[in-house]
Amino acid sequence: MTLAQVHVRKNELTHARLVEMPVGDLADGAIRLKVESFSVTANNITYAVVGDGFGYWNFFPPTSDEEGLGIVPMWGHAVVIESNCAEIAVGERVYGYLPMGTQFDAVPGNVSATSFSDMTDYRQPMSPVYNNYNRLAADPEHDPAREKERMIYGPLFKTGFVIDYFMRSENWFGAEAVILTSASSKTALGLANVAKQNSPDIKRIGLTSPGNVDFTESTGLYDEVHTYDAIGHLPIRPSVSVDFAGNAEVLGKLHHHFTDNLKYSCLVGATHIEARSSMGGGAGNLPGPPPTLFFAPDHFVSFFKEHGAAEGGVMVAKTWHAFLEAVDGTVSIETLKGLDAARTTYLEMIGGTINPAKGIVVEP
Repeated sequence: MTLAQVHVRKNELTHARLVEMPVGDLADGAIRLKVESFSVTANNITYAVVGDGFGYWNFFPPTSDEEGLGIVPMWGHAVVIESNCAEIAVGERVYGYLPMGTQFDAVPGNVSATSFSDMTDYRQPMSPVYNNYNRLAADPEHDPAREKERMIYGPLFKTGFVIDYFMRSENWFGAEAVILTSASSKTALGLANVAKQNSPDIKRIGLTSPGNVDFTESTGLYDEVHTYDAIGHLPIRPSVSVDFAGNAEVLGKLHHHFTDNLKYSCLVGATHIEARSSMGGGAGNLPGPPPTLFFAPDHFVSFFKEHGAAEGGVMVAKTWHAFLEAVDGTVSIETLKGLDAARTTYLEMIGGTINPAKGIVVEP
């Protein structure tokens, strides 16, 4: 038996190649999972761009002797094809964090009817959010008719949910508006929708490229949509910014335009690879508040500690179903076959050539 993986050069993210190799024996207590499907979104580009800083490269070490390579994590579905764990049977399907590959091994622990954690040693230093796998047979979030939507929107929506929750807990820092860069991205759409539901008094301002204005406006999730060139003409009012683009020039324009009227500057993603220096660097020299990185998994751990799994799950589910209704029909879902399709889509995402009105699912 062989497996295939897409290996990406960490210091040259546009270098991605398909690699095949033999599969070794399964360890005691472990399970082997075949990757059935995953989505490729701007979220995955963020994992690659900030990979070393947040440990994203460490979840799925490539089976290669060459230094400097990594595997970009994906969200999707997998099925158990071999098991040395008495609690997990062959044929069981799960949803969770997957490699850009055809299969992987996990060591189940903390097994319950609805989930388990991968206890593989090298994964333990990272956030437990990424090590959790939902067992679909008893997963309350699972809808067989919405599996593709869950892969495309689920992790991004939850990031938007927890950003809104954080902002509300801080009374939006006294702001009257939230400014979202990369407003056509699915994470930004998630935040815009949750803010519309839970924080209706906060005006939602979307910033995007000229080619994405029509799509972004068509979602109906923003009070206003502007191009990046219009930043200098935005009304001056107490605002917070949520930067999904990771573009240093855009971030600088926002800070210089709003200065002290920018009450909080939140850095979430990096969809503009060519300008990823905004994820730190000289950001401290900008007027207004210091840009602050937002690591959603840590906030989600705190959220569930505060509300508990049951109450927290109900809060997320309520806004999730409303979000699905809001975005229904705005994005067409395209399913691609073969792992090389994932490599090609990833490179298109890096190059910024994917239409935001399209969602990509790959069945490797």
